[in-house]
Amino acid sequence: MSPTRASPRPALPPGPFLVVGLARSGAAAAQLLHSRGEEVVGCDSGSPAEAASADGVELHLRSDGRELLDGVRTVVKSPGVPQEAPVIVAARAAGLEVMGELELAWRLLPGDFVAVTGTNGKTTTAELLGEIHRHAGLAVAVAGNVGTALSSLVGSVPPEAMVICEASSFQLEDTSAFRPQAAVLLNLEEDHLDRHGTFEAYTEAKLRAFANQGEGDLAVLPAHLRRPVPGAARVIRFGEQGSELSLRGEELCWRGEPLMHASEVRLRGAHNLQNAMAAAATALARDVPQAAVVEALRGFRGVPHRLEEVAERAGVLYVNDSKATNVASARVGIESFGHGVHLILGGRLKGGGFSGLREPVAAHCRACYLIGEAAEQMEADLAGTVPLRRSAELERAVAAASEAAEPGEVVLLSPACASYDQYVSFEERGDHFRALARAEG
Repeated sequence: MSPTRASPRPALPPGPFLVVGLARSGAAAAQLLHSRGEEVVGCDSGSPAEAASADGVELHLRSDGRELLDGVRTVVKSPGVPQEAPVIVAARAAGLEVMGELELAWRLLPGDFVAVTGTNGKTTTAELLGEIHRHAGLAVAVAGNVGTALSSLVGSVPPEAMVICEASSFQLEDTSAFRPQAAVLLNLEEDHLDRHGTFEAYTEAKLRAFANQGEGDLAVLPAHLRRPVPGAARVIRFGEQGSELSLRGEELCWRGEPLMHASEVRLRGAHNLQNAMAAAATALARDVPQAAVVEALRGFRGVPHRLEEVAERAGVLYVNDSKATNVASARVGIESFGHGVHLILGGRLKGGGFSGLREPVAAHCRACYLIGEAAEQMEADLAGTVPLRRSAELERAVAAASEAAEPGEVVLLSPACASYDQYVSFEERGDHFRALARAEG
């Protein structure tokens, strides 16, 4: 294993601090600052349940926070808070430093750091990388924008532990000095246009993961990515033949030498094979033993809410793909199965349309069951493909799909939308689907 090369982290900017947004990441950041003896207050325009975990911190709920800026020197912004939030605009106008929770926590974590970004597959790849390191007997901690908040790891992991963090565009756009020893880009598709405005702005946010890297760092990129990435890291590619980690026929090869048969990778779907290749390339480039890589790829079953097989009733398989919150992610979910998919789609729009689903829906689905705010646009964009059934709510969609599905077919929740019209998170939506699937039959 390559020795730790973690560069010294910049010091935190001066307090007092205002943490804006008190869901999972913000509450963890507020608690971290308080535990270090910093003067900190927190605010949120709503009243998230996670705010209660910021024990001992002065909290202002249902407040836009502008009245709290007097006396503050640094604002810590949670990933879910948009740049246009009045308190953020006011803070910048007043010349205050605004930093994200990812930047804050990274500055206080001493060991090597791997950032995994991309439109789809971040959680799966980060967790698989963690599993590889565990198989190698190496100290590791995994955090991310939908799992363990990075700030909660500060002080709880040993300095020799590798920290693997899935990094969203929302997190990365708020970084300044952030420099991971390895940064992994899985893919780039249209997503979060409602937040970033344009695909180019979204892409620029993603590529900030590489911006501060130096020659001793590692940039792991898909072979098909032709645009240059910022920074000066050593580049490792995965995917096409000629890449360091490539698929040659049915064999995965590392630097031209056979590693394992592709069919041995336990994860379902061509997209997950790419995720596995990215994780393997990252680990092998950092001298993790090949045996540990192969063993982890053979055994890793995936993560909840991403092609999670939750039930089988009367020969019908129920699959929870609630984390597929955009068209690209839903497409690869649909294409993971043969013909005979009863697809549940819908939720809140994130910008763009759904015409990119026409081909996989026509090729793989028997019917689509449309829920949530996006149902009308989906009905227009998918017209003429397969029968489209307005179901409004998930419970009705599962019931209708279950009634129509025949043995050997699949009921798949792969919504291509955010969950916020009917659920607080994609996890809650997936949990509801799991419960409904297991109650059917």
